[in-house]
Amino acid sequence: MNRAVGESGGPGVSAPLHDRTVMQILIIEDERKLAQAIATGLEETGYAATVVHTGEDGLQLLEDKSFDLILLDVMLPRTGGLEMLREMRRNGVKTPVLILTSRASVDDRVRGLDCGADDYLVKPFAFPELLARVRALQRRANPNSPSVLQVDDLRMDTRGRSVTRGPMPIELTVREYELLEYLMVHHGTVISREMLARDVWKTNVRYTSLDNVIDVHIARIRRKIDDPFALKLLHTVRGVGFILRGEQEA
Repeated sequence: MNRAVGESGGPGVSAPLHDRTVMQILIIEDERKLAQAIATGLEETGYAATVVHTGEDGLQLLEDKSFDLILLDVMLPRTGGLEMLREMRRNGVKTPVLILTSRASVDDRVRGLDCGADDYLVKPFAFPELLARVRALQRRANPNSPSVLQVDDLRMDTRGRSVTRGPMPIELTVREYELLEYLMVHHGTVISREMLARDVWKTNVRYTSLDNVIDVHIARIRRKIDDPFALKLLHTVRGVGFILRGEQEA
């Protein structure tokens, strides 16, 4: 049985979640242990999490940084969650908001949704349910993203988060999945290490150790998707970067 978040203990165990890019999530929650448990669980499943404990800090942070999703507690000190949500919407912040609250009545849910929330989750909740709601909001925000990517017989199901080459399933880590998905989206195009650092690792700072990390991940992906097969799809362009291409693109 999954342990509920919001009761004693941290998030329940869930399978790794593979996303096209690292989703940036802002957690606004004054219960510090709960906020840290949620942040740790999200980061372990491939997301980037930022935590603040008051509505004032959340509003100030949103002036300088954008996020893909906000997890918002209703019972915040001073500026309450719903008041903060109304202020966000007045300020033109359209980021999806998932409300976290111990208030379970229909009226409370309606009030939250009317204030501009996109979804509502009652504490205590099972961590896998939180992940499922995060995924649903992510799909809603990106309705035109392809559900299947394919290069020759290499196939990625972005809904089911699975990869196969021919009949063979390919097991990937979270980062390997993100990297391969980026290469598949841009197949036939040479991808530089600068692009991977910026779009997959989410940093604008290049340094030697990161280049080495990128090269290690490329090598691991190549072993998994190419070594067992005669046709090689992932190639290094010396001095430039990498390219994933099918037989017709060679």
